[in-house]
Amino acid sequence: VQLQASGGGLVQAGGSLRLSCAASGSIFSFNAMGWYCQAPGKRRELVAFITSSGGTVYADSVKGRVTISRDNAKNTVYLQMNSLKPEDTAIYYCRAGLTSNYWGQGTQVTVSS
Repeated sequence: VQLQASGGGLVQAGGSLRLSCAASGSIFSFNAMGWYCQAPGKRRELVAFITSSGGTVYADSVKGRVTISRDNAKNTVYLQMNSLKPEDTAIYYCRAGLTSNYWGQGTQVTVSS
């Protein structure tokens, strides 16, 4: 499966962005779909994931500000990000499965103060 992430951009603190991850094949077969972020000089870390049954898990740093969702019919996973902070600035990657090597190419999110 190939993943295409989009929706990043430059936004002021307090603003919102909606990231999308479109898969070339069915995502239903994966136990979960995840979003990760990697800031300059830091390692890639989990932001949120959603299971095939719709269960969700969020990093503590984004709880209450971020919502992950999926549309199996469109083979797309979304990350709605609200109340963005400068520390959210990073490249955001989607991943099919939690241990796979199926990664999207990343989309840059920059939050200005």
